[in-house]
Amino acid sequence: MELSEILRRCDHTLLSQTATWQDIQAICDDGIRFQTASVCIPACYVRQAKEYVGNRLTVCTVIGFPNGYDTTKAKCFQATDAVENGADEIDMVINIGLLKAGKDDEVLEEIRAVKKACKGRLLKVIIETCLLTREEKIRMCRIVTEAGADYIKTSTGFSTAGATFEDVALFAEFVGKNVKIKAAGGISSLSDAEKFIQLGASRLGTSRVVKQCGVEP
Repeated sequence: MELSEILRRCDHTLLSQTATWQDIQAICDDGIRFQTASVCIPACYVRQAKEYVGNRLTVCTVIGFPNGYDTTKAKCFQATDAVENGADEIDMVINIGLLKAGKDDEVLEEIRAVKKACKGRLLKVIIETCLLTREEKIRMCRIVTEAGADYIKTSTGFSTAGATFEDVALFAEFVGKNVKIKAAGGISSLSDAEKFIQLGASRLGTSRVVKQCGVEP
């Protein structure tokens, strides 16, 4: 697989609590240079980043991040605010406690509400696979599909583990045809990135893969 093809699938990500505007500006420059799918950045920098990149790069941000236990109303406000600030894509974290309590309908309705708040922007749903059983992951594939989200995403990168090949393969088996897959968290090599894509991931949440590229692809 060509390096440029891998990079076009990367959401070049920086979500560190200590990230400064200079740090965000640097990954925006990298995203433009290597033509990544997007940059995924903290919500507080969305407006500034969008003004900086214009139409040269897609800007993504996260809501309900990283724990997912904000109220639905709060998540919808965050999504609306992000869109008004210029976000092109939204990555939301589910309420994991509701899922584990068997309240699938509430998880479904929350995703639908956030999708509506995105006002047509692309929505990726982070389910934090490292905290779920296989059965819960399969249930989330159904829920994300029924909710009308655009992507199911493995991980925040802030919990006990990130993306695994097994989870991406599981998603590919059980998610609906209209839902794409994003692998995120701990993707550190080009060979791993390529394998995730081969298993069915359309997007990769990573910074280390992009940083390995020392020259123009």
